[in-house]
Amino acid sequence: MKQRNPLTLIGVAIGCGAALTPAARGGGISLYEIATPDLGLASAGYAARAEDASTVFKNPAGMSQLQDAQLQGGMQALYGSVSFTANASTSSKLGTDNGSNAIGWLPGASLFVVVPLGEKWRVGLGSLSYFGLAEDYGDNWAGRYYVQKSTLLGMSLTPSASYAVNDWLSVGAGLNAMYGYLNAQMAVNNGLGSDGQMSLKDTTWGFGGNAGVLIKLGEKTRLGVNYLSPVSLDFKDTPTYTGLGPGLSALLANPSQLNLGMTVPQSAMASVYHALSDQWAVMGDFGWQNWSQFGYVQAGVESGGATTLNLKYQDTWHGALGAQYRASAKWLLSGGVAFDSSAVDGANRTVTVPMGQAWRFGLGAQYQLSQSVDVGAGCTFLWAGDMPVDQGSDSSLRGRVAGSFNNAWFTFASLNLTWKF
Repeated sequence: MKQRNPLTLIGVAIGCGAALTPAARGGGISLYEIATPDLGLASAGYAARAEDASTVFKNPAGMSQLQDAQLQGGMQALYGSVSFTANASTSSKLGTDNGSNAIGWLPGASLFVVVPLGEKWRVGLGSLSYFGLAEDYGDNWAGRYYVQKSTLLGMSLTPSASYAVNDWLSVGAGLNAMYGYLNAQMAVNNGLGSDGQMSLKDTTWGFGGNAGVLIKLGEKTRLGVNYLSPVSLDFKDTPTYTGLGPGLSALLANPSQLNLGMTVPQSAMASVYHALSDQWAVMGDFGWQNWSQFGYVQAGVESGGATTLNLKYQDTWHGALGAQYRASAKWLLSGGVAFDSSAVDGANRTVTVPMGQAWRFGLGAQYQLSQSVDVGAGCTFLWAGDMPVDQGSDSSLRGRVAGSFNNAWFTFASLNLTWKF
C-alpha cells in the first residue's frame, strides 16, 4: 500500500475546497447530486458502493474499501425549468405577470480526499454543497410580495474517519460543518403607487454529524447504512426597507430583528450493492429525510408590519435502483432510477419553496486513463411534474397567489476525476 502524509493531503483538500465550495448551488432544496459519479446511477447504491473518495460524505465507513490514497474532484452544471402560471383565483391586485423561469443555470463543485493510516484506519475530508435553493422570479410577478429572488445555501466541510473492525465490518463517522448563507428580497405593497422592497441577509455556521456502517456479505455483496444528523442554521436579520409609502414608513421606522432559523433535515439511508458477475452489478437504496423538522420561515410585510410564518413540511421517503456494466477493462457504464416523495402536500406548498415529488433518471460512464487516474461523466434528469400552489388570501396585504408550476424539471450534468496515489 502506498503511504502519503495525511496532513499534507488534507491541507490541500481544505485549500481547494475553500475555492470550490462557494460555487456549489442546488436548484432544489436537498440534493443527492454533488458532482460525483452517482449522477449516472440516480443515487442508487449511495451508501454501499464505496468505490471512490466521495464515500467520505455518503458513508464514511466505506473509506475502508479504498486501498490507496485517493483524491476526487467534480464540476457540475444544473439547469432547472420551474415556471409559474397563475389562475383566476389569484388576487386581481397582483396583476397577471407569471414571472420568469425561477431557476435556470447554476454551477456546482465538490472535492474529496481519503488517506490510509495503516491497515485499518482511513481519514478523509469532503467539501460540497448538498442543501440549498436559488430562485429569481423577477421584480413584478404576481407572487412578488412573497418572494422576488432568494438564495439559501449550505456549504459543508466533512472531516471523517473510518475503522475496519474485521474483514466484513467497517464503521465510520465525521463532522458536518456547514456554512449557511441566506439572501432574500420581496416586494412590499404600498397600497398606492409603486412597490417598496424588503431585504434580508445573514450568514451563520451550523454543526452536525455523519456516521455509517459497511457490512460485506461475502465478496460480491455490500450493505451500507448511513445517518446524517440535523444541522441548525440560526439565521437572524433586521429587515432593510426601500421605497416605502408614508404609512408603512412610519409603521416600520424601527424594525425589529427577525428570527429566520431553520433545521437542515436529518436523514438515514440504507443501500445494497451486489456484483452479479465480472461485468454486471446491481444496487439499490431506501432512505428517509426528516423534513417535518425543517422549519423554514417565510417573511413578509402585512398590515401590522413585518411578519414571519413557519411553513409546514412532512417527512419524505426515497427509493432507487441502478446497475453498472463493465463494457471493457477501461469502460464502466451506469444507469439508475429513483423516486422521492413530496415534502409538502398541495395545501401547504408555497411559491417561496416550490417542492414536490421527484423522479430521477441517471446515465453515466467512467473511463480509466491509467492505473491511477479515472475520468467520468454523468447526467441525471429530474421530473417534478405539476406542483399546484394556493397561498395567502384576498384580504391580506400580500394577496392570494394561486396557480401551478407546470411540468417542472431539472437536469444535472457533471464531469469528475479520480486520482489514486
